[in-house]
Amino acid sequence: MAPSQRFANYPRAKEAPEAAFVYDKRADHNPVLRGLPLVIASNLVSYSGYVQRWFWNNAEFGIPKFMPGLGDAPRKYLPNVIPLAEGAEAQAMIPIGPELTEQRHPADLPGRFYTVADYTEAYKSGELTPLQVVETLLPLIRRDVENQSKYANAWIQSKPDEVLAAAKASTERWAAGQPIGVLDGVPFGVKDDTPVKGYVSTMGMRVNKAEKYFSTPATETAWPAQKLMDAGAIMLGKMNQHEVGMDTSGCNPSTGTATNWANPAYYPGGSSSGGASALSGGVVPIALGSDAGGSMRIPPAFCGVYGLKTTYNRTMTRNSSMAIFGPMAATVSDLTIAYRLVSQPDPSDPNTSLFAVSKPTSPSAKKYLGIYREWIERSDADVLQTFDKALAWLSKPTSEGGGGYEIVDIKIPYLRQAQLAHGSTCLAEFLDEARARSNDPKNFLHLLNYPNRIFVSIAQQTPAEDYMKYAQLRGVIMQHLAHLYETYPGMLIFTPTVPIAGWLRDPADEAYGLNNANITLRNMTYAWLANTSGCPAVTCPGGYVEPGAGEGKLPVGLMAVSEWGGEESLLSFAKDTERYLNEVYEGGRVKGAGWLDVFKAVKEGAGAGKGDEVVSSAE
Repeated sequence: MAPSQRFANYPRAKEAPEAAFVYDKRADHNPVLRGLPLVIASNLVSYSGYVQRWFWNNAEFGIPKFMPGLGDAPRKYLPNVIPLAEGAEAQAMIPIGPELTEQRHPADLPGRFYTVADYTEAYKSGELTPLQVVETLLPLIRRDVENQSKYANAWIQSKPDEVLAAAKASTERWAAGQPIGVLDGVPFGVKDDTPVKGYVSTMGMRVNKAEKYFSTPATETAWPAQKLMDAGAIMLGKMNQHEVGMDTSGCNPSTGTATNWANPAYYPGGSSSGGASALSGGVVPIALGSDAGGSMRIPPAFCGVYGLKTTYNRTMTRNSSMAIFGPMAATVSDLTIAYRLVSQPDPSDPNTSLFAVSKPTSPSAKKYLGIYREWIERSDADVLQTFDKALAWLSKPTSEGGGGYEIVDIKIPYLRQAQLAHGSTCLAEFLDEARARSNDPKNFLHLLNYPNRIFVSIAQQTPAEDYMKYAQLRGVIMQHLAHLYETYPGMLIFTPTVPIAGWLRDPADEAYGLNNANITLRNMTYAWLANTSGCPAVTCPGGYVEPGAGEGKLPVGLMAVSEWGGEESLLSFAKDTERYLNEVYEGGRVKGAGWLDVFKAVKEGAGAGKGDEVVSSAE
């Protein structure tokens, strides 16, 4: 980012005190609950303040208030750092040029995924039409039919008449040689917590018709989804998710669990499970999700695709101190296209309208990767080995065919304490939202599944004193990050996305769900930092490890966190890692055995009720 960039609310650069870098590596010891014990515990926690308090204390959410050195630290309740636009730049968008719109991977590339360029070239040549694509995909994603396809569990709802009408209009535009945008006719999906006009955002909950919430559709579409539609993209429907976004597995006993097509024996990750599933399965090239604690990075990491957590409030303002909306994609070119469209400033939003466009890194600028080795080594051995292989290539000089990054050693303060503060804050915000959805805010737990009843019940025990300490931790971390970015301009903090390579599914959990806060917190070991600080982050597939069960290698995600407003530098990094995976990594990118060849499916007429057997291809 240019040194002259002006910001609003930028933290004062200040290195954290030495005592803040003592890394507390104690393991979490929360009860693991499933089956009937989960049901019983859920009922006890829901109605007993004493039991709630025991769970809250056992999770150690209260340890920040006993930490020395926070007395005069600034309280930062919102990470609302805004890179400010100057004059007409407020309405600017980096052009989406042929380097993106014509980016088609070689036909013989292992693990080749279709890109936006593949779709638009097929439409332009007449090889396919948007209507043919939609008529093929709709029967495969619909949940309102008796015989659902194996791809349907990534979706929750769709409006076939509206989708078909949009596809017909797009087909007519292509026939006339007048597409309205770079995504005209390209299918995509939207996570079910994102407002779309005419849809009720069920958020992965079981629909309860007695509650007004479930009969109140959105009156307008969220800005990010609308900008994709304005570019001609066709929204197939709303996508499945971990219920109300409150965990990292994607296990959903209410709407079913989406499939991880890298290896179906493993969870897809949460909470944007449906989007990652549909991307890894080849159904769509782009999806929109949300992220309060890794929800757009953990699922892509588990499923082997890409996700970009944007700067806080970059794409739209949400009533949360942690959550953002942003894009996921199967390829970096499509992630870049989607990001540039959804990040256009909304003139009606007092926050997003102020944002300056994120600028690509200058080719002559020094590229830094910040490494906190002690933190990274919390990962499992196979993940760490995959990470180190990628790091070795990224740090190799460009003259030797490498990524050209310089490695710098860094530290992040209060890692365990701040992660617990992040988790407790998220639970408190989920609690507030859960009450608001109920006809009776005093009686709202029945809307949630058993694991989430435990989470939000525990959140009722969070004192105001602790919440203020959480804000101080955020303030210290943001000041320290500002110090690091001042010391190493343009630096990216580099870690694995998740310290484990997959979360093994247990079919028995489909009945009641699963509450395992130990794995939940472990999955967020690295992800929480971007949400607490408001910085943007990207996850990219960086290699694979052997599975412990099932068929299919498990993807390992690589994550980078940049300075506020640095999304384009993250996309450049993602392009580097994509080159590494496609051209350097042994075996290249891998697709799951259930990958859907949409083009082949269209040509074979799979959408006309002929079943989905003919459309699976990993060729």
